[in-house]
Amino acid sequence: MLTSGLLRPVDDAHAIDEAALLRYAAEHVAGFPSPVRGLALTQFGHGQSNPTYCIEASAPGGVTARYVLRKKPPGAILQSAHAVEREFQVLKALGTYTDVPVPKVFCLCTDASVIGTPFYIMEHLEGLIYPDNKLTGVTPTKRKTIYLAAAETLAAIHKVDVTAIGLQKYGRRDNYCKRQVERWGRQYLSSTGEGKPARYQKMLDLAHWLKEHIPKEDSSAGFGTGLVHGDYRVDNLVFHPTEDRVIGVLDWELSTLGNQMCDVAYSSLPYIIDATTSTGYSYGGFEYTGIPDGIPPLEEYLAAYCSISARPWPAASWKFYVAFSLFRGASIYAGVYHRWTMGNASGGERARFSGKIANAMVDRAWDIINRENVLREQPARGMHVSNGPSQEFQRKHEGSISTKDQGKFVPSEKVMQLRNKLMKFMEDYIYPMESEFYKRAHSTSRWTIHPEEEKLKALAKREGLWNLFIPLDSAARARELLFEDMSHGSPGSSEELLLGAGLTNLEYGYLCEIMGRSIWAPQIFNCGPPDTGNMEVLLRYGTKEQQKQWLVPLLEGKIRSGFAMTEPQVASSDATNIECSISRQGDFYVINGTKWWTSGAMDPRCQILVLMGKTDFSAPKHKQQSMILVDVKTPGVQIRRPLLVFGFDDAPHGHAEITFENVRVPATNILLGEGRGFEIAQGRLGPGRLHHCMRLIGAAERGMNLMVERALSRTTFGKKIAQHGSFLADLAKCRVELEQARLLVLEAADQLDRHGNKKARGILAMAKVAAPNMALKVLDMAMQVHGGAGLSSDTVLSHLWATARTLRIADGPDEVHLGTIAKLELQRARIVAERKVVELSTTLRLALMTVFHVPSPTNMMLVFSLPTSTFSKYPPALMYITYRVSLLFGAAATASLTVVNFPLPSFATTTSAATCCCSRLRSDADTQDGNPRRTRPYPSNGSSSAPRRRWVGRRRTMASELETRWATW
Repeated sequence: MLTSGLLRPVDDAHAIDEAALLRYAAEHVAGFPSPVRGLALTQFGHGQSNPTYCIEASAPGGVTARYVLRKKPPGAILQSAHAVEREFQVLKALGTYTDVPVPKVFCLCTDASVIGTPFYIMEHLEGLIYPDNKLTGVTPTKRKTIYLAAAETLAAIHKVDVTAIGLQKYGRRDNYCKRQVERWGRQYLSSTGEGKPARYQKMLDLAHWLKEHIPKEDSSAGFGTGLVHGDYRVDNLVFHPTEDRVIGVLDWELSTLGNQMCDVAYSSLPYIIDATTSTGYSYGGFEYTGIPDGIPPLEEYLAAYCSISARPWPAASWKFYVAFSLFRGASIYAGVYHRWTMGNASGGERARFSGKIANAMVDRAWDIINRENVLREQPARGMHVSNGPSQEFQRKHEGSISTKDQGKFVPSEKVMQLRNKLMKFMEDYIYPMESEFYKRAHSTSRWTIHPEEEKLKALAKREGLWNLFIPLDSAARARELLFEDMSHGSPGSSEELLLGAGLTNLEYGYLCEIMGRSIWAPQIFNCGPPDTGNMEVLLRYGTKEQQKQWLVPLLEGKIRSGFAMTEPQVASSDATNIECSISRQGDFYVINGTKWWTSGAMDPRCQILVLMGKTDFSAPKHKQQSMILVDVKTPGVQIRRPLLVFGFDDAPHGHAEITFENVRVPATNILLGEGRGFEIAQGRLGPGRLHHCMRLIGAAERGMNLMVERALSRTTFGKKIAQHGSFLADLAKCRVELEQARLLVLEAADQLDRHGNKKARGILAMAKVAAPNMALKVLDMAMQVHGGAGLSSDTVLSHLWATARTLRIADGPDEVHLGTIAKLELQRARIVAERKVVELSTTLRLALMTVFHVPSPTNMMLVFSLPTSTFSKYPPALMYITYRVSLLFGAAATASLTVVNFPLPSFATTTSAATCCCSRLRSDADTQDGNPRRTRPYPSNGSSSAPRRRWVGRRRTMASELETRWATW
């Protein structure tokens, strides 16, 4: 269900002072609406630990911003539990320095007087949460993807370099299991006993067994230790609403540093026990009740994790890790039940059954312990446990690439079959009909449809070459909305075939390229723009009613559509400039404005336009725009004229200038809601831009073929063109650039599949810049080889060239995409620089603590607790840090550190301070090394020289490290 579906009214026991909260949020949350017209507070019903609320703040103009507040529960709580401060710390570090998907945090309030207990505020993620680990109601394919995405995200967490992000002191890495058994044993004793729920003797026995069987690797702080989530489960993950990827990992309350295999075992508990059952008796997990169709077996889940994280197969100690996870879970549920008896459990009535679940976990742990084997010594054949992700897991969908000793971008057998069918179709039907299509396009009947086109479309449907562009996730959503009540909507039915062949973007790339070899081909397969983008919008964001009215006819190819965004009076490459207004009047929206370059609007079959305009001119810049569906027959819609592209009108498709004068459309035609236009545009343009690039690869490939044929058949100056050295060199360069662009486009498609639009935006921009420029160069060369014929309409070259040239502007000009690429490059450089600053400040702090023999000086910690925004302003940030160092040296260890506003020193002063610190370290080391009885600075008891040698070596090493890091700056 969507995260918003988990909301309920706030429990009386968890009510807070909303006025105080509003005052605090307005002051401390960046971008908080001001002034606030209204504040609505609801509570999330899922989860039983820290109370979590949704804040909805309404500003004038109808714009509503959502935030999430997470706080400690009221009343008496166990010591060290519900640490929202630690949650905030780890979320901020991960969100700032890593790609681990976590919500953005805004502020932390440790002042309990504001709303009763400490709390923090973070962004609201609107996505899918699966409270039921069986994933009831989810398709088998999607179930597998969800569980493997969970394994991938857990591996990403475990690969984080905690030192680089400033979390090296977040906890102890060594003896994690030993300390955790002791901690949760104490927690259990605190939650049960006299005056509390009764204790379970088997739980006490389990604690004793665990202490006796702690794995040897637990005593090490090396490989396999690092950041631990502590409560990693599928229902603590937020998935993208339409893409099968994690966009947020929640509930970091128990996070620390330690043995990461404990996380893996805890996330595997659904296979062992069903802790979601309230009144059940067996509480059996998947291995008892049967694995739901699609969910991978435990071995496959573990193999996916081990493959990505490069961890060894955990068979040797798996029994302990599972038993420990059940032990810890039992302690947590016992605490929840205890809080429920006191009336302050945030999980509501679900918490009343937590006592039974706790005892069931203990019983299941003993069942695991008493087994001879719980995991085979090695994973089953075909399951990869290696230093990198397996191809099958990376692709997320079976059959996407070949696995028979071939490269990354080798099409699978399924794709090759479709590709061969498509190429044969092109050769048998499309290429022979091109001249006929062109003749009609230049006749007086050019704005009508050639009779053969509909025949070819029917043939393409029969061949299974229809709607191939539709991605799996969009098809799944449409299937649920459109065909759930159709008894004939089974696999293989006509309705099912409308939703494509179940291809990824990468797989479609091999086929889209073939279609791009002809201007006329894409529409024959119902894969032509702008219909593909508009269908994608309706597939992803349309309501059931909108899909039935407009999407189904588009999928069937009975109608066509247009996309109205660009405006003649403003620079529409910056979509915030658009001026077309969409005004709400009762149950209607009234549209006024002028659009041009509305591709497809001239087609006599065009019945629907997707229009982007502004619903609120006073809202934040990227919340003013909305998208709405407009029937072209609505009064006030006037198609003024067709526009020419280098003399081509692209009839019967066409590009129109359209005016909208008081056009009234039903309010139900709005897509996704007011202010969501940019969000929809990004979802639409990612795949759409890539489809253009794929078709350009095909256009360039056809240009290469025509060029070579011409060169082999034409003679100039006594020899074939193909024998001229200049031609050979140019031909080779064209092939090199074409193959480079093809690989870039395929890589972009692969990243779009694996990471989604946002994370793949950099390489999508690269492809959008590279593909048109490459195609223009290849087609220009082909035209040059053809001479006068290349400039005429006797070949397709001039039309292909004109189309390629428009794509340096359409869907964003080159300059916009180059700006995106450059910004991302600078952002990566800043992240690296910020990590280096953190490392440097950490080294300086350790050096100072060593010099002045202060084990944990709070004032020195403040010196290096600079905000991230400060780090981005280096070298001033470095000067700031080392100026504090010079203060400390200048007045020993007693200098005041409360002064904030003072002039920054020069770089020379900064270097001097760092050099001074290194010199002091070396001096102390040299002095102590030559005077074994000296009591300062080394507090020796004279009993052994070994500690003194370690002390001396440590200072010399620290001085060398500081000098090395400082030299890099």
